[in-house]
Amino acid sequence: MAGYIIQDREQMLTLPARQVDALLDLSDGDAALLYLCLMRVEGAVTPEQLMEKLHLSALRLQAAQTKLEKLGLIRAQALPVPEPPRRPAEFTDRELGDLLRDGEFQMLVEETERALGKKLTTMDLKRLASLHREVGLPADVIFLLVRHCVENQELRYGPGRRPTVAFIEREGHYWAKRGLFDQESAARFLRSVSQRRERSAEYMAALQMGDRRPVEAEEKYIGQWMDWGFSPEMVAIAYEKTVLKKQGMNWKYLNGILRRWNQEGLHTPEALEQEKRPEPKSDGGKNQAIEEYMKW
Repeated sequence: MAGYIIQDREQMLTLPARQVDALLDLSDGDAALLYLCLMRVEGAVTPEQLMEKLHLSALRLQAAQTKLEKLGLIRAQALPVPEPPRRPAEFTDRELGDLLRDGEFQMLVEETERALGKKLTTMDLKRLASLHREVGLPADVIFLLVRHCVENQELRYGPGRRPTVAFIEREGHYWAKRGLFDQESAARFLRSVSQRRERSAEYMAALQMGDRRPVEAEEKYIGQWMDWGFSPEMVAIAYEKTVLKKQGMNWKYLNGILRRWNQEGLHTPEALEQEKRPEPKSDGGKNQAIEEYMKW
């Protein structure tokens, strides 16, 4: 098999061309480094050891692992990565001061203060620093995250409403879990969010909710239905069944109907109708004989 050989004075590491091409197409440095490290180490290795060796946060390691799993280069659940801490990492005054002297981070702080319309507290700065240093999000991606959170807050609660930095930090962990560590992937995700937001109005209409915006919990349900591949028409059918059973709207019950349909592969009205239609019983050919007689 054609391959590439990485050679040093002591050992050689051979990689099949297919695997190298897959990593190049992925264009993800973290995933490539993780794969090379796994190929290089001998015996078992812990996530903590990989994080230290590759200088990656837990979330960046998790995102790299997920991408390698999708390519089939490592087994699923090969590296159980610990959940990130709920509290921001502790930074000393000196560490925080050094970070604030970094031009890129300083610009992020200024832009964040401008977007939120307030001076950031020390705890706010630590939360941003945690996203940057511990989680591993670049400063330009964090600023996209801040703008996204501000826009969402205004759309949901009206002009002038601003998110807290704690909320931005939680959303940043979600971005990291999705592997949004560069501008391109973050921009692609934001386009997807915008398209979902536009389509959600059709689903709210199917649920007889008028033209109001869905709240956060409702958005999660609607997003799940989109992921399952259900059209507003199918949601409207499930809504009618829910109202007949529960005498009103019940999100959990409606979601259960759609979950069952998804498991059974029923994603269109035609598929539902076909499922309800009973199989014709055999009559031994009597009906066919009668039809032939009537034609004659």
